[in-house]
Amino acid sequence: MSHTPEGIIEQLKKRQFAPVYFLQGEEPFYIDQIADYIEANALKEHEKGFNQVVVYGKDVDVATVLLQAKRFPMMSERQVVIVKEAQSIVDLEREEGMKQLEAYLQNPLPSTILVFCHKHKSLDGRKALGKSVQKHAVLLTTKKLYDNQVPTWINGYVKSKGLQISPKAVMLLSEYIGADLSRQANEIDKLLINLKPGQTIDERVVQENVGISKEYNIFELQSALIAQDALKANRIIHYFEANPKNNPLIPNLSLLFSFFTKLLTLHQSADKTESGVRKSLGNRGFLVKEYMQALRAYPLGRVADIIHHIRVADLQVKGVSGGDMSEAEILKELVFKILHPVPRTLTFH
Repeated sequence: MSHTPEGIIEQLKKRQFAPVYFLQGEEPFYIDQIADYIEANALKEHEKGFNQVVVYGKDVDVATVLLQAKRFPMMSERQVVIVKEAQSIVDLEREEGMKQLEAYLQNPLPSTILVFCHKHKSLDGRKALGKSVQKHAVLLTTKKLYDNQVPTWINGYVKSKGLQISPKAVMLLSEYIGADLSRQANEIDKLLINLKPGQTIDERVVQENVGISKEYNIFELQSALIAQDALKANRIIHYFEANPKNNPLIPNLSLLFSFFTKLLTLHQSADKTESGVRKSLGNRGFLVKEYMQALRAYPLGRVADIIHHIRVADLQVKGVSGGDMSEAEILKELVFKILHPVPRTLTFH
């Protein structure tokens, strides 16, 4: 039956193990989290040598996996068999392989914990194997988070570590790293190492430890554009040009696109008061002053033009257009267009 990551981990911590776990889906973070927990905790250290087997899907077929699963443990209550990259098992979705696995699922060896890590895709739930996994195994199906769900996830992850994080720090992590939960967890774990007892993860901690320059980053460029401060914007662009590896253009364009599309939505909102904007921003409500300032600086039509310019820049950096322009030249041109709107040409018929 289907489970949540939190529910599975809770059962594992109680040492309530199931014979078969099938972990599948688009988000590998939870798959790795559960498999790693079982690998680390299901057996005692002295039991692992004879009773813990880790194989990779590209190296085995279903019969080989089941041969391992049907072994009895040696001097231990149980054995663990973990199949990483299970989506690469050559015959997993072929008729013979499916029949073999279905038969095992209906009568698994109780002393074996068999774990399939089936990443980046899911079994077809309409087919016999998908139905059998749903019925007889602990099934986890993961989905990628939407960008607007990432801040909530960051808050929850930090809270699970017994710590606090400021809203601005959440924004920096969610915007700079995005919905890659494995990377988010790694970066947050690194932050925790450098924290003093009782210290909150704030903007400064993130900037100092995640490689975001305090003065020269995409968020400061965004603030300069909101303030229409051309001098500051150009200083930041020059810094990006001198440090291209730390400031790739495509993710920066994505952040600018996200900001101006949100601004477009706010322009079309019926309630443009501070409280209305705060409500529309949701978990970004602490940015209400910046968005209010941007609403005044960039009228609706100009925002639509800016979004068009960002799309053009995205095509340029991907080589679809723009000739041999460098990323720095593309960004300079974009920022110029944002700060210096070109009057539309009127056409008469």
